[in-house]
Amino acid sequence: MTERTYNIAILGATGAVGTRLMSQLEESTIPVNSLKLLASARSAGKKLTFKGQELTVEEATPDSFNGIDLVLASGGGSVSQRFAPEAVKRGAVVVDNSSFWRMNDNVPLVVPEVNEADLKGHNGIIANPNCSTTQMVVALEPVRRAFGLRRVIVSTYQAASGAGQSAWEELVAQTNAHNAGEKMVANILPVKGADKHYPLAYNLLPQIDVFEDDGYTHEEWKMIHETKKIMFGDKNSKSVKVTGTAVRVPVPVGHGETVYFETAPNTGATAAGIQEALSQAPGVILEDNPKEQIYPQPLNAEGKRETFVGRVRPDLENDDSFHMWVVSDNLLKGAAWNTVQIAERLVDLDLVRVPVGAASKF
Repeated sequence: MTERTYNIAILGATGAVGTRLMSQLEESTIPVNSLKLLASARSAGKKLTFKGQELTVEEATPDSFNGIDLVLASGGGSVSQRFAPEAVKRGAVVVDNSSFWRMNDNVPLVVPEVNEADLKGHNGIIANPNCSTTQMVVALEPVRRAFGLRRVIVSTYQAASGAGQSAWEELVAQTNAHNAGEKMVANILPVKGADKHYPLAYNLLPQIDVFEDDGYTHEEWKMIHETKKIMFGDKNSKSVKVTGTAVRVPVPVGHGETVYFETAPNTGATAAGIQEALSQAPGVILEDNPKEQIYPQPLNAEGKRETFVGRVRPDLENDDSFHMWVVSDNLLKGAAWNTVQIAERLVDLDLVRVPVGAASKF
């Protein structure tokens, strides 16, 4: 029997995540028949290399998806809003890295280590979660399975690249300017369209995305509701309480998170038991030896697909409660690798097909 091969398109191919989608696809198990690179008119004509073959980036149009089986999208929310339904109409399955489809009830929000089974009910679009949510649920899922999960309080330390290539470049420029005794220029962070911008170099910004009316940022809102949808199947689930604070830090790549969590009572949860569960979990690397000063660091996580966990310890003031430190490459597991990993599972499970009538849901 001849192995099926796939015609694949990458939407948003020239961005920080898009270029990593190419490299992750190149290293994946997906049998690629052809690859089409799509972006805005501004980027059309650029040359990129895939498996030794030079490809020309094309301007994305609805007809770009004719004959495509699988779309890996990282072009931003408005781009995915416009083009994902067009791709589905033409028979392509879309794995989308933007925030636009994540809370749609017709779209599964998937981290393969946590809720791969949700892929079986897809309607042609699968959403990739927020980068900070992804690494946290990878670390929490082994705990939930072994000891239950009642409450999560997270504080994030998120890298500049989480706001895009331009924010990363601005951090470098600000650092160079500060070191040269020059004025730091800020045009992007904390939010590109905001009235005020602040430098990230030598600074911390306790705002990621816009503020909601309740005082939480939209990034914090996303972490709360995405966690509930991924782990409990309902973005408003009452099965777990989740809250957090998201902070941008002057690190190029790699998000860090301090996670406080409460397990179910009478489950016998201990720090050693949680470490054992984490050490056996897919996609997790336990780095936890305080005596030898071994713990996860963004610098070491960069370029790696795994989620790194350390500093696992009990909360000394609250029963059944623990802390851990979680680090991952936000451009890989937080974005490009999780997207390609979803695509791999779709291929392995023979789910690269759009169900009849699915296009009408979008």
